[in-house]
Amino acid sequence: MHHPALLSFDQLTKKTLDHLHQEFSKLQTGRANATLIEHIPVEAYGQKMELKAVSSISVQDARSMVIQPWDRSVLGAVEKALIQANIGVNPVNDGVVIRLNFPQMTEERRVQMKKIVSQLSEQAKIKIRQDRQAANDQIKTLADEDEKERLQKDLQKMVDDSNHKIEESAKKKEGEVMTI
Repeated sequence: MHHPALLSFDQLTKKTLDHLHQEFSKLQTGRANATLIEHIPVEAYGQKMELKAVSSISVQDARSMVIQPWDRSVLGAVEKALIQANIGVNPVNDGVVIRLNFPQMTEERRVQMKKIVSQLSEQAKIKIRQDRQAANDQIKTLADEDEKERLQKDLQKMVDDSNHKIEESAKKKEGEVMTI
C-alpha cells in the first residue's frame, strides 16, 4: 500500500469514518449524553464559544444532565443557546445550574432515528465510492497492467473493509437507538 493513490484513499477513508462517528455521537438515543450538547455555540464574552468551553456538563442519570457555567453571568446565554439548538428538551434554569430532562423516546422517534442512522451510513458509503473513483483514476495512469490490476484489487479490499466498518457502526448505533 505504498502507492500515493492508496495512501490518499486511506486518509480520506479515515476522515469519512471519523465524520460518521462524530455524526452518530450527536444523535439522540433516549439517554443523556454530553456529546449531544457540548458543541452547541453559546454567545458569551462577546463571541461564540462551545458550551463545553463555558461550563461543566455532567450526566446525572440515564435521562438527565446538569450544566453548570463557570461564570453565572453566562447562565442566561447558555439557556438561550440550548433553546435555540432545538434538541428536543427544555432547559430548566434554577439560577445556579441548568437541568435538562430527556423524555422517554417514543417508538415513532426511535424509528425516525434509525432512518437517520441509515441515511448517514449511506452518505458515508457514497463518499467512499467517490474516493475510490478518484483513486482508480490515479491508478489508471500507470503503464504496467499487472501493477494496475494489483493496485485495483488492493483498493477494492480497502473499500470492502471500510464498508464493513460503516455497517458495523450503523448496526451498533441502531441497537442503541432502538433499546428502551
